[in-house]
Amino acid sequence: MGVRQMTRLRVALGDYAHTLPLKSNQIASQSLALDFSDIQPVYKVFGAMVRQRAFDVSEMAIVTYLQAKSNGKPLVLLPAVMMGRFQHHCMLYNAEHGRITPSDLHGRRVGVRSFAQTTGVWLRGHLQNDYGVDVARVRWVTFEDAHVNEFRDPSGVERAGADKNLGKMVLAGELAAGIYGQELPDDKRLQSVIPEPEAAARKWHARHGVVPINHMVVVTEDLAKSQPETVKEVYRMLLQGKRATAPPTPGGLDLQPFGFEACRPALKMIIDYCVQQKLIARRFEVEELFDDTTRALGA
Repeated sequence: MGVRQMTRLRVALGDYAHTLPLKSNQIASQSLALDFSDIQPVYKVFGAMVRQRAFDVSEMAIVTYLQAKSNGKPLVLLPAVMMGRFQHHCMLYNAEHGRITPSDLHGRRVGVRSFAQTTGVWLRGHLQNDYGVDVARVRWVTFEDAHVNEFRDPSGVERAGADKNLGKMVLAGELAAGIYGQELPDDKRLQSVIPEPEAAARKWHARHGVVPINHMVVVTEDLAKSQPETVKEVYRMLLQGKRATAPPTPGGLDLQPFGFEACRPALKMIIDYCVQQKLIARRFEVEELFDDTTRALGA
């Protein structure tokens, strides 16, 4: 009997409790061999995936994917969330310079790594829709381009100098506040612009029933079209990783939903936010983000 041919895939995923079993080969496949990128933090691979399809399978920020889709990039979304979280606590200011709340942001300089950074998009959506902030009147300061080359910062957005650092600028008072991504600084001087952010997040969830999505998983369109069974197997492994680790969640909420229907509410909302903020050219239907194979995947 011949040896079964293994399909080798180039894969880029962050280090999470639910991905480490795949990386350590504790969760394996009889048909797939996964060659993992060691690039960290994982957001550094998003641009290469969008521009060069540098991987067969890649984690990707959902706003990056929406902008890629808007610009015709040949990628397909899997309904597999690698990172989700409430965002209310991610906009910080230095309390030594005086208190700042959402209503104080008009005319003030606020830093964010990239204007299209997913955490920033969620927070601008919260500020505009829940706190009455005209986000166009905030003086946004960015530090790098979007992962999708076709997108340019809107008029009026300032680019910080190459030698500038968001955290240092917030502490120095050069920025009224900053939006922080995956790693929040541990500095007692830094306080949340949104007061009592944990309570605010609970109230927001009670009203909307949405857990914000940051990162999901995409595959190349070529792989999705030519090897749909391979895509299903990748999804099976990711889902098995989640089930094996069952990470604790606040209030019993699932911060890493899997399956098309489970992801739908957050995807609909982030599409609306992206349209509001002119980050994509048109409002996608959630179904459009997937193909026939990935749309049918469940939990």
